[in-house]
Formats: sequence, structure tokens, C-alpha cells
Amino acid sequence: MKITVINGTQKHGVTYQLKEIFLEQFKEKAKITEFYLPRDCPSFCTGCCNCIFKGEDTCKDAIYVQKIASSLLEADLIVMTSPAYVMHTTGAMKALLDHFAYLWMPHRPAPPMFTKRAVIITQCLGAGAKSTAKDIKHSLSWWGISQIKVFTDKLMGDIVWDKLTEKKRFMLTKKIRRLSKKMVCINYKKPAHVNVFTKIKFLFCRMMQKSLHKNNPEYLDGKYWTEQGWLGKGRE
Repeated sequence: MKITVINGTQKHGVTYQLKEIFLEQFKEKAKITEFYLPRDCPSFCTGCCNCIFKGEDTCKDAIYVQKIASSLLEADLIVMTSPAYVMHTTGAMKALLDHFAYLWMPHRPAPPMFTKRAVIITQCLGAGAKSTAKDIKHSLSWWGISQIKVFTDKLMGDIVWDKLTEKKRFMLTKKIRRLSKKMVCINYKKPAHVNVFTKIKFLFCRMMQKSLHKNNPEYLDGKYWTEQGWLGKGRE
């Protein structure tokens, strides 16, 4: 089993501790590859759109982005972590997600993504955990991932793990281990179920791509959908 973890910060804070606890039950069963942002993708997307119109390898940051993309595509489980920064995901995580615009369903979704599972781990001081998780989940769902589990929690006293009350650390540990136990018991040899919302989005994008490809057969996205067999009557 392979797990790819993308950490939205290099800081070893509460989110890091929760992630470590979550992974404990997997360490004897899985090969775990971790990326830390911004270290492993230090550059912002500039909106040049080369990834969409010319191909993902033409991105100025392809050396970073494609290394992470390869790991995501090989993974049986994707884990995304981010504390809440002003009620949203970290800037480094948002910058990485922007780089993956080409993977969105309206463009060139990767077939393996449709049967993957993902976990999002986030927390915050006060409000913002849910909106942070939503930032990440929005991208994952448009990559085609249907089965996404979310862990969120509020901190009211401090944001340093060792300074949290013993009761709070106990409750957080209990809660994240409960999720970990559920995820570790899954048979990862069996593809994840594709839900109806993902299917509807795919069908909408298919109609759009059929029209675009008809008007411009050389358009990269349309050619990709044709190569995948998604535009024909006998689509997979």
C-alpha cells in the first residue's frame, strides 16, 4: 500500500501531531511519501495556463509539480494537511492546488483519481477549520475523488501541542485515531466507489468537451478526452 501526504506547512505544530497520530497505524503496512510546503513546491502558479493549453510538462515549475503529481497518482490513499490561516488553507497549499488546474475534470482528469480515497486533516484556533477543509476538498472532488474523509477541530486555549490541556490532547488523539482505524481497515485493493455527484460533473464536462473538440480537434483537452475513450458512444 502507498500513501502520499502533502503537508500545507513545514511547521511541526498541532496539525503535524494529528497527522503523525493518524499515520501510526499505517506505518507497518504502507510506504509513506511526504511532501512539505513550500519546501517541495516553492513557486507560485502565475496563471500562464501553459499546463492547460500546452501540457503539464511545460509548466515553469514542472520539476516540482510533476514529482508530486506522480506520487499522488501512485498512491492508494492521499492525505492532505493544513492548519487554518485566516480561515482558509495555507498559501503554500493553495499555490500547489493552483498548479493542478489541468487535473480538474473540465480539463484533463487522471483516470486513477476517480477510484482513490483521501483524508483531509485540519484544525484552527476558533473558527476556520471547516472552510480550510473545504478549500482542499473542492480541488480533490474536481480531480474526480469521491471518497474524502475530513478531520477538523477547534482549539480554544492555545495552538501549541505541548501547551494544550491533557484533556484536549486526549480528545484530539482519540478522535483522530478513530478516523485512522476506519481508514486502515479498508481493502485498498478494491477501487473506491464513484458517487453520483462525481458522475454528474463528469457528464457535464463530457458534453462541454464534445463541443470543444468538434469546434477545434487540435485543442489539447479534447484530444485527451478522445484518447481516453470518453467522447465516443462506447466510452469507458
